[in-house]
Amino acid sequence: MSAAGWFIVLLALVGANLPFANQRLFSVVSLKTTKKSGWIRIAELIVLYFVVGALGFMLEARAGNRFEQGWQFYAVTFSLFLVLAFPGFTFQYLVKRR
Repeated sequence: MSAAGWFIVLLALVGANLPFANQRLFSVVSLKTTKKSGWIRIAELIVLYFVVGALGFMLEARAGNRFEQGWQFYAVTFSLFLVLAFPGFTFQYLVKRR
């Protein structure tokens, strides 16, 4: 696997956990509420999936060997993105805080 492939995997890991890392929208915009709702986190996760996918598409096209992908590819990569989000989800919702 090339360095660009590992870069995309690392970027996907960071992007998948970013919605759960803090209470800001995309880690930039502060919200009026003290806690982000689950729906906002899901929307952020979907947007970040497309951002990481676009960067991966751009790197693949730049390398010169862009391949056509079917719906199966996107279903599998989105599922993998959700699996990569598990550590952030666990920290945000399952870890008890005193």
